[in-house]
Amino acid sequence: MSYAIIETGGKQLRVEPGRFYDIELLPVEEDGSVSIEKVLFVAHEDDVHIGQPLVEGATVEGTVLRHFRARKVLVYKMKPKKKTRKKRGHRQEVTRLMINSINLNGAVLASAETAEAATAAE
Repeated sequence: MSYAIIETGGKQLRVEPGRFYDIELLPVEEDGSVSIEKVLFVAHEDDVHIGQPLVEGATVEGTVLRHFRARKVLVYKMKPKKKTRKKRGHRQEVTRLMINSINLNGAVLASAETAEAATAAE
């Protein structure tokens, strides 16, 4: 099993090839490809690469599936005994990203096709 830990949108996320993740909005068209260079950790079978802070030459390739807005988060502020109440809502813009492959120094360590073949073999 191969996975990587990436940083995007100010958050760190553990990603695997062949799966999709909802991340902060990326300025890329739908069905466009994205290459993320901020890779903090790569694990491929027994081989582990730890970045200080980033892994040199590591990239994660992905495809943007769609852009949408996340569920509404309600913010309610109230001061007791003052009759002061504020109710606000917020919906974050989100990009759904399908991870295609994890690359290290130009070589593909894991891709969506190898991940599907590994799960079918089990």
